[in-house]
Amino acid sequence: IMLLTDPEVESSLLISSDEGATYQKYRLNFYIHSLLFHPKQEDWILAYSQDQKLFSSVEFGRRWLLLHEGVTPNRFYWSMMGNGREPDLVHLEARTVDGHAQYITCKMQNCSEATHSKPFPGYIDHNSLIVQGDYVFVQLTSGGRPHYYVSYRRSPFAQMKLPKYSLPKDMHVISTDENQVFAAVQEWNQNDTYNLYISDTRGIYFTLALENVKSSQGLEGNVMIDLYEVAGIKGMFLANKKIDNQVKTFITYNKGRDWSLLQAPHTDLRGNPIHCLLPYCSLHLHLKVSDNPYTSGNIASRDTAPSIIVASGNIGTELSDNDISMFVTSDAGNTWRQIFEEEHSVLYLDQGGVLVAMKHTSLPIRHLWLSFDEGRSWSKYSFTSLPLFVDGVLGEPGEETLIMTVFGHFSHRSEWQLVKVDYKAIFDRRCAEEDYRPWQLHSQGEACIMGAKRIYRKRKSEKKCMQGKYAGAMTSEPCVCTEADFDCDYGYERHSNGQCLPAFWYNPSSLSKDCSLGQSYLNSTGYRKVVSNNCTDGVRERYTAKPQQCPGRAPQGLRILTADGRLTAEQGHNVTFLLQLDEGDLQRSLIQVDFGDGTAVSYANLSSTEDGIKHIYQNVGIFRVTVLVENSLGSDSAVLYLHVTCPLEHVHLSLPFVTTKNKEINATAVLWPSQVGTLTYVWWFGNNTEPLITLEGSITFTFSVEGMNTITVQVSAGNTILQDTKTIAVYEKFQSLRLSFSPNLDDYNPDIPEWRRDISRVVKRALVEATGISSKHVLVAMLPGLPTSAELFILPYQDATGEKKRAAANLEQISETLIQKLNQNLVHFELKPGVRILIHAAHLTAAPLVDLTPSHSGSAMLMLLSVVFVGLAVFVIYKFKRKIPGLNIYAQMQNEKDQEMVSPVSQRESIPNVPQSELMSPEQLVDEKLEVHPIEQPQATVQNPRKGNATKVVWTEDFQKACGSPRDFKPRPRAEVFPQLLSPRAQKKSLPM
Repeated sequence: IMLLTDPEVESSLLISSDEGATYQKYRLNFYIHSLLFHPKQEDWILAYSQDQKLFSSVEFGRRWLLLHEGVTPNRFYWSMMGNGREPDLVHLEARTVDGHAQYITCKMQNCSEATHSKPFPGYIDHNSLIVQGDYVFVQLTSGGRPHYYVSYRRSPFAQMKLPKYSLPKDMHVISTDENQVFAAVQEWNQNDTYNLYISDTRGIYFTLALENVKSSQGLEGNVMIDLYEVAGIKGMFLANKKIDNQVKTFITYNKGRDWSLLQAPHTDLRGNPIHCLLPYCSLHLHLKVSDNPYTSGNIASRDTAPSIIVASGNIGTELSDNDISMFVTSDAGNTWRQIFEEEHSVLYLDQGGVLVAMKHTSLPIRHLWLSFDEGRSWSKYSFTSLPLFVDGVLGEPGEETLIMTVFGHFSHRSEWQLVKVDYKAIFDRRCAEEDYRPWQLHSQGEACIMGAKRIYRKRKSEKKCMQGKYAGAMTSEPCVCTEADFDCDYGYERHSNGQCLPAFWYNPSSLSKDCSLGQSYLNSTGYRKVVSNNCTDGVRERYTAKPQQCPGRAPQGLRILTADGRLTAEQGHNVTFLLQLDEGDLQRSLIQVDFGDGTAVSYANLSSTEDGIKHIYQNVGIFRVTVLVENSLGSDSAVLYLHVTCPLEHVHLSLPFVTTKNKEINATAVLWPSQVGTLTYVWWFGNNTEPLITLEGSITFTFSVEGMNTITVQVSAGNTILQDTKTIAVYEKFQSLRLSFSPNLDDYNPDIPEWRRDISRVVKRALVEATGISSKHVLVAMLPGLPTSAELFILPYQDATGEKKRAAANLEQISETLIQKLNQNLVHFELKPGVRILIHAAHLTAAPLVDLTPSHSGSAMLMLLSVVFVGLAVFVIYKFKRKIPGLNIYAQMQNEKDQEMVSPVSQRESIPNVPQSELMSPEQLVDEKLEVHPIEQPQATVQNPRKGNATKVVWTEDFQKACGSPRDFKPRPRAEVFPQLLSPRAQKKSLPM
């Protein structure tokens, strides 16, 4: 005996080995949620904890071993194969680290990563694993549709084949008895009904058994199908079918091959005749079974009483919740009798030799009813002296028991009362052979059921003796096979004349599509014998599938697909291609595959590609994979376009910090790695609700309104979507000033975005403190690369009334103040104790900036000649290796700022939004705009840093020989090009040209 303590008090087990005389406590380090006992080994237990861990014990709970973590509730099973192999094997569904579900099997004493196995290749849907008998079922949703897979006797999983256009939304396994699966499937056009399907032995091919079976929601949200499997008689089911919004009860004796309505009783409880003619009127039953073992449901039957069924229901045109009565059959559903006019709980004792009925009521009772003749007559007995509120009834275990226990309470405040009732004293002897009579199972007079005549031994109704142990069927004799013993095969439908003909979507010749020339296959006749049917001879030969030689055919319907069904693959990883043919013989055909990357292979037979054709792509891109299959009778080809990508790790949005109103600017999404395959870019501007979608990583746009604007780019690469957000300030006028720093700052510059953001904040604070200028006028952006430099933006701002504060004049005044303080070495900050950093001014630029488009003016030509002269001077210097002090060359490409590839420190490096009343702060700084322009011909741009105009310079052949091509030209950092701008001290040391 095992008792569980209250988990709110402690987590312990109390175990008794002497029928409860003494108990020993065993403390647990986990809280038990549920227990699963082994069906045959009484000491083997699986325990599921409240934190979703699964434990095992082989000592009846005295010691526990952790099997696995992250196990799905109620999705763990003992191995129950019919041949008894692997009794200690545990099946479970567990979550992976990334949240997927997997089917795992392992031994109950060792479930480590190295020892457990994964019978299903890949992930499965959550809460979908079912292990029942010899079958294992899993579900996998792809393309928005669920797909169901089955493994029979631990064979490799195969997809379950339903009629082509059933398109299931949900499936429930009803039964796996006698090597066949009975399943309820909700199809695409059903809401509150299910269709019943029955399978072949392997559980792969399903055919329709009954349409539109009623379903309902349970108290816990579970789906309940109105289908009841009668105990004791294999192949016998009751189902409630919905017909024209009316629910009617049907019965089958051959696993759904044939269904019929229930014949209503001829008389009521008082002996009055009932006028109820089929098919207009029949008996309808409620088929809900109680999950509580202490209370009975609406219907009950027992394996040891195969002919007796007790159920609640009504007589009429349809099933109703009103006027419910109790009915019983003692001949397996052929005839019914009314036994009570109100609902009762019925308990089977002595193999059905005694039926005990107790009224369903919320009032206290003290009487119950007994029947010793299969419900034909009932006697009233008292089981307690005081009326009892009955909470449940339980029969004692054992085949020969005549003991039942009633538990309840005398009042709502009283404790539970247990009343044990022993009926053994009613019988004065055990039944002898002469007390029994033979009874033949039949269906409305038809004795051959499931291909056999079965005769049972039943106690004579007038005999009052104790039966004892159940002996089962007395005899079973096979019948001659008739058409009724055969159901329609997969892909066939039964027509009104009883014939099974191919469905419109099914091609019977497809059975030979996987057949090789010289081999044979089973050619279906359109019929298959009902599984577990024992008939012999008769029409068996005519309806059984015949072996037939595989025909030689030209390849047709060739398809190429990947093993996982996806059109994407990862660079450097194996891709498995599968070939499928509707007609033809792959084993005797030449197969040629071109992977589209310069690699091609050929196969002379299918044996080399049974597990698929594997290939590894070393580059990203879209590859055209072609396959050609040919034999002496013809050929067929197929094409697949495969997108090969590598994982996208980081996205950085590059754009200017500040821009002028109505000026076109460029935004570029910089990726890491730079080559990842096919990408989609989604751009969001400000508060716009409609994004801009492009296939290019760079766009141009303008802002017509001043203020702070947010730009977000999302990059989609396969199943990965990354994004980056930046903020840009838009003004009609602003000025910018290039800043440089003491060389010792380079020693502390790790050149990462976070460091630049923090230093920008420090620099801004130093500028504000040294000059007294409002922080609303200042925006500092640290630039990537070494030596360390920054861009200082001098911005206008608006007051509370929204009017600008002397925009142009104010900017000039602020610029002069800043330059003056910087040139006087009055702006500095302390990076760390003992490390002082000076901030210097480089040069000032007014905005809007001058367009850099080249023009053919006289001054431009003059500058062109000047640059050529400078080039010749450089040539002379290079030739004679002379060093001229004070010579400074300033050459600038159109994109002045260094390009930066941001290291993937953070997935998103975004700038916080700022209120309109406050300009961008250093915390909002981002990396500088990255512009990449293809160089079509050798050229360079030289710009006067003082005047801001630029001239296009063509690199002549002689100049290229002397100085190299522009592709080899590497501009020097500004701090090296203009040392005289670093500080007044540096200006004094520089020599004039």
